Amino acid sequence: MMNVLIVDDHAIVRKGLRQILVEHGSTFRVDEASGGQEALEKIDTNSYDAVVLDITMPGRSGLDVLKDIKNRKPALHVLVLSMHPEDQYALRVMKAGASGYLMKESVPDELVKAIQKVANGGKYITSSLAEKLADFLGNDRVEKMHERLSDREFEVLTLIASGKTVKEIAEALCLSVKTVSTYRSRILEKMMMKTNAEVTHYAIKNGLVD
Repeated sequence: MMNVLIVDDHAIVRKGLRQILVEHGSTFRVDEASGGQEALEKIDTNSYDAVVLDITMPGRSGLDVLKDIKNRKPALHVLVLSMHPEDQYALRVMKAGASGYLMKESVPDELVKAIQKVANGGKYITSSLAEKLADFLGNDRVEKMHERLSDREFEVLTLIASGKTVKEIAEALCLSVKTVSTYRSRILEKMMMKTNAEVTHYAIKNGLVD
């Protein structure tokens, strides 16, 4: 029996994931958390074999929660399940300690396989992500500008490139407009750009937005 914690702010997603695992048989015992703080509280008081974690949640991002999980329980295995393509977050979450990265559009059988592998201490990496990891570790690799950004700055960059205003980003991340404006300024400075249009062009060219 594998104890799995599903962390996602959408109840319908949690219900769907639970149903997939329940229908697989008696292999899984499933618990749920609607956000990062609830997840951390449950992790502190319960024992899990794996955590299935959404990367995009209001307030504290899944990346922040992932780092907290690994700080509190380094041996706990985390599978990040995201709507974002691998180019956007996969390398970041793997560097932060995740045991795997899977997109939400994946078929149910692949999800079950990924959770089983991660819960047993393995890594679940698609062939395309394996190529990206190999490229990232290459000695002759040139750092891309967006890799200079912190995780939160990167998150703000993707939202800017998706066409959201500073106010909309602030609401989505539960931050103040002033804080988001500060992140935007840092992004422009680190990437040596001046406008949102430049950021958007770069993000599209490098596959950072859908």
